[in-house]
Amino acid sequence: MPLFQRPPQTSDELAACAPLAIGPEKVQDMDEETWLREVYRGESVPQLTIRAVIMGSVLGGLLAFTNLYIGLKTGWALGVAITACILSFALSNLLVKIGVMKTPLTILETNCMASAASSAGYSTGGTMVSAISALLLLSVTPENPGGTHLSAMILVPWTVFLAGLGTVLAIPMKRNLINQERLRFPSGTAAAATLQSLYSAGGDAIVKARTLLVSAALGAIFPLLIDLPLRTVTDPKTGETSKTGLLPADTPIFDMLPARGGETVDGVFTAFKPSDWTITFDNNPVMIAGGMLVGLRVTFWMFVSAVTLAYFVGPAAYEWEWLSAVTGNPLRAATAPYKAWKEIGLWFGAPILVASGLFGFATQWRTILRALSSLGGGGAAAKPGEEARSASGLTAKDVEVPMSWFVVGGLTSGAGVIAVAATAFEVPVHYGVLAVAMTFLLSLVACRATGESDITPVGAMGKLMQLTYGALIPQSTTANLMTAGITASAAGSAADLLNDLKSGYLLGADPRRQFIAQASGIFAGTLATVTGFYLLVPDATALTGVAGAAPQFPAPSAQAWRAVAEVFKTGLANMHPMHQEAIVYGLGLGGALAALEEFVPKARRFLPSATGLGLGFILPFQYPFSMLLGAILAWAWTNRNPSQAESYLVPVSSGVIAGVSIMGVIVAILNNILS
Repeated sequence: MPLFQRPPQTSDELAACAPLAIGPEKVQDMDEETWLREVYRGESVPQLTIRAVIMGSVLGGLLAFTNLYIGLKTGWALGVAITACILSFALSNLLVKIGVMKTPLTILETNCMASAASSAGYSTGGTMVSAISALLLLSVTPENPGGTHLSAMILVPWTVFLAGLGTVLAIPMKRNLINQERLRFPSGTAAAATLQSLYSAGGDAIVKARTLLVSAALGAIFPLLIDLPLRTVTDPKTGETSKTGLLPADTPIFDMLPARGGETVDGVFTAFKPSDWTITFDNNPVMIAGGMLVGLRVTFWMFVSAVTLAYFVGPAAYEWEWLSAVTGNPLRAATAPYKAWKEIGLWFGAPILVASGLFGFATQWRTILRALSSLGGGGAAAKPGEEARSASGLTAKDVEVPMSWFVVGGLTSGAGVIAVAATAFEVPVHYGVLAVAMTFLLSLVACRATGESDITPVGAMGKLMQLTYGALIPQSTTANLMTAGITASAAGSAADLLNDLKSGYLLGADPRRQFIAQASGIFAGTLATVTGFYLLVPDATALTGVAGAAPQFPAPSAQAWRAVAEVFKTGLANMHPMHQEAIVYGLGLGGALAALEEFVPKARRFLPSATGLGLGFILPFQYPFSMLLGAILAWAWTNRNPSQAESYLVPVSSGVIAGVSIMGVIVAILNNILS
């Protein structure tokens, strides 16, 4: 049967594509045979159509800017499937009204569209905000403060091969994890429930889409005001003029408060102001919107560690001088207040994140054992001769993605990853082969964790690879970063596809067609992500800041990855004593918090969030503060009007993030043209 299908042309054909009367919650409990007989619709209902793939690729490409932007800001990645579903539902109905399309997308077309959008918007950006940004930071020198970018001839194939590898790695896991063990994959289940709701009550979907678009329009105003250089200012000391935005990036509204420390210049002591420690108000609302999605517990502890850095750790680091045995020069643990987050906070925050992530991964030993056992065919498969069949006689083998696709795709994408790693990133071929093999095993574990808990431990996967290659090739920070990037990116892509396949399974979709849609989205996502990265980060100063200003993108994931790579290269003995102490305390605190959460789960709500504490140390103060404001707003909204918040909290916050990030890329293009 042809993989691509013709969309419905008449109202009768459209009516035949209506949602099933069986809800996703009932499908979740069905065995594979019952699913094939009562739910599977892949033969009769249009799903993989040209218009669905095009719409998914376009929306996913735009949403890729969102994930790149918010990832460089906070280190988080936002799922795009539900947002794409809401937007495409409204857009397809609009296109029907104006006569561009005969019928709107069906529920299974929208599900297929979401696979393409999710691939484009989520699967291709992980390596940019972590390993690639970390590599750019490592290229910074006093002579070259902007660092050196990798060329597009390297980034494009690297991104395509990594996303492709992750996509094919999901093939051998799908039937066992979704059909037979029936893991929940909460995000995929939520997407299916959203689609069922959209097509059962379309009016509500239109309102949500309108809310998202209005929020995006409001968010888009801020990059125009902040980043577009429309105002001329004159330096009062030098008389030089320069162009700046109509609205400053931040406002020092806290300078009436006391601050710690000061400096003496020509015998005159000047006390530091809170703004010197980056204690300002960020005028860009994107972090407030991000905090609305992250929640109160994590953002509160981010704020606590940010305050601790500004008032205790930072001042102590600024005052602690040490005579370096390497250079013979006196060094400070932090050379300036505005650098405290990246010069001392990093060495507290990154170890907290590493220790808590690795400990949490280790405590999932049951998940690891189940994942490894599934390689041997674990799961409740049908007995020989009793293969489950659909109403028309198709078996699961006829429906599922064939293993030949996995073999061909795995060999192609794996060979591509190994080749680029060897030629561009100093990874010997045999170590590249080892990295791909380890990636398959670690992705299996990560995907099972996603199915059971909705948490994909890509950070822990990356750190495991960094530890492995830090021992194998300690002298090469590039190899350390990029091998970790292989695992983190591929594991994220595989888990993303399985979430989409779970959604399709609950709606009766054909997995082969979803796989094609997912693979198609890789190319649009790569184009958007690589282009957006060059535009948003023209050089490393966008990640490090200039002349006392906080960076536009602190890239906390990249900072943590860079820190681990540097430790293996230089060794702890050559680091500032306060940095050494920070690493020890950070590892201890992160491990202790993870242990308490594991062994005293009832106390979890009262314990500090290791993720929050770690991130708060490695972000300039204004970002944790803004995220806490957003979380408080979301908490207040939820308590005041729970039903309204449930319907509109995600569209409002996602809309603001999308508007800011997409317009941020457009403004970057304009600035390049005008400069």
